[in-house]
Amino acid sequence: MAILKDQKCIIIGDRDGIPGEAIAECVKTAGAEVIFASTECFV
Repeated sequence: MAILKDQKCIIIGDRDGIPGEAIAECVKTAGAEVIFASTECFV
């Protein structure tokens, strides 16, 4: 059973932490649809 099945997600990752693309791949395996994924620098 997928935890995020049929959910839509917007992913914002951190350049010095976990990149958005890596989070997006994890979310996809949980069953969600990634609408937008980005990696930002929060300084």
